[in-house]
Amino acid sequence: MKLLSVNLSGPKPHSVAGKPESTGIYKESTLEPVQIHKLGLEGDVQVDKKNHGGPDQAVYLYSAEDYGWFSKELDRNLEPGTFGENLTLSSFGTDTVFIGDRFQIGKVLLEVTAPRIPCGTFAARMGDMGFVKRFKEAERPGIYARVLQEGKVQQGDSVTYERGESDVSTLESFRLFYKKKLSVTEIKRMLAAPIDVRSRKAFEADLAKLEA
Repeated sequence: MKLLSVNLSGPKPHSVAGKPESTGIYKESTLEPVQIHKLGLEGDVQVDKKNHGGPDQAVYLYSAEDYGWFSKELDRNLEPGTFGENLTLSSFGTDTVFIGDRFQIGKVLLEVTAPRIPCGTFAARMGDMGFVKRFKEAERPGIYARVLQEGKVQQGDSVTYERGESDVSTLESFRLFYKKKLSVTEIKRMLAAPIDVRSRKAFEADLAKLEA
């Protein structure tokens, strides 16, 4: 497994449904070594910090294999960083990725916390406001991770994968996000995994309502 691209972006003007905003989704590849901190990559920006970023969504990873699938579906070439990911890997390996799994890149150690949930900003970046639905149906969301060990990464670095203890896959988590009504069992399964804090708060609120 290889790190094919390290992608960064400063704030750029953008509009969603005619409403102007600033975004960091337009990322470009860099050949230089980049420091990864607990809150993300040095030189990168996360504009919407209410819904993105933070220590549990510090780094977004996507796979070149999934890009290949989308390139065929969209009949266009998709360069690394198109989906706004920080790190483009050659693949995620042959096994399903689970919450709590770890990726080691040099000294950097990342722990998987969540799948990516598409939003209007992403759809606008792709030039297709229906892309949220297409991305959902494709079930190739990529993964968010927290930074357990900081360090520098660079294009071409080797990546090693380590299976965690959770039995909650990122795809299961992705599907549950769109499920209208969750059971107590489903919620407790998610809460038992090392999920991101935004998801945890939402699941805890749902559980409180069901147990009230």
